Amino acid sequence: MGSFSVWHWLIVLVIVMLIFGTKKLRNVGQDLGGAVKGFKDGMKEASADNKPAEAPPAQPAQPTVKVGGQTIDVEVKEKTIS
Repeated sequence: MGSFSVWHWLIVLVIVMLIFGTKKLRNVGQDLGGAVKGFKDGMKEASADNKPAEAPPAQPAQPTVKVGGQTIDVEVKEKTIS
């Protein structure tokens, strides 16, 4: 009484084909395949939406000036031609 043998599954398959017909089973298979494909596409879109936005561009390093062995950070407000 444990598991079914191959012959039991073949008999069940023949009975199902006689009841529903091959065309109906093919339509069910196509519908199921379309549903799985739609689910996969939805998962791809959801994972693409969850990706973090690109990091903002890094700000350029501020210029530094060395005075007597010390480094001083300076902020340039206006570019001048010397």
